[in-house]
Amino acid sequence: MPALIFDCDGVLADTEQYGHLPAFNQTFAEFGVPVTWSAEEYAEKVRIGGGKERMRSIMTPELASHLGLTDGAAVDEAILAWHNRKTAIYKELVASGSMPPRPGIARIVEEAHAAGWILAVASTSAEPAVRAVLTHAVGVELGQAFTVFAGDIVPHKKPSPDIYLLALKELGLDSNEAVVVEDSANGLRAALGAGLRTLVTVSGYTREEDFSGASLVVTSLGDPGEPAEVLSNPAGVHVPGAVSLATLQAILAQPGPIAIPSTTTETP
Repeated sequence: MPALIFDCDGVLADTEQYGHLPAFNQTFAEFGVPVTWSAEEYAEKVRIGGGKERMRSIMTPELASHLGLTDGAAVDEAILAWHNRKTAIYKELVASGSMPPRPGIARIVEEAHAAGWILAVASTSAEPAVRAVLTHAVGVELGQAFTVFAGDIVPHKKPSPDIYLLALKELGLDSNEAVVVEDSANGLRAALGAGLRTLVTVSGYTREEDFSGASLVVTSLGDPGEPAEVLSNPAGVHVPGAVSLATLQAILAQPGPIAIPSTTTETP
């Protein structure tokens, strides 16, 4: 049985600029952290996999001293508290409807579910945040059909392939049975590292990234009135204005990538 595995942020909804960024900045303000990321600064932070890891990237010795964090344990405790609050703020933003689903998500999920495909999400974001976005994007009933792999359940986050290797293992699949939908070069590297065929739907922060190795790169999955624009089509599949289940099946019929090690390093 084939599987369709989605990333969350930038794939299910345009969450980075309109969800995560304001949630990070509100959290910093509430905790008295003298940091406010601009949209341009956050475009660099999204290259770091994981919210806690992005927060840790600001933790200079000077900032730790300013905040009264005297040792590594105190820093860890502070970052965990910040991240918990940030996740709660983010979930409120999702519930407010400020981040509508990206074109084609609900449509392709309905098609895949009706055809008996396995559905999953593999994300570096915290599971409560992923569940909130997923439910808002596809509804409660379809959301319950998904298996979610998220957060700190693997040793290394994207671009490491760990999350996808875990998903394959837990779902009882091999790499020839699944198509991944990603939006970033880090996510693509993670999927390719697990030997998975990958469809990329670029987002506002990722359009200029290197998507070498993707089977297909489009502006979105497409919907009536919002057609998908094909940016790269190495697999040579047919995209008649929208990515359909037939498109995914054609991608699966192509030779898969050779599993490669990640070429992008994680920020510790």
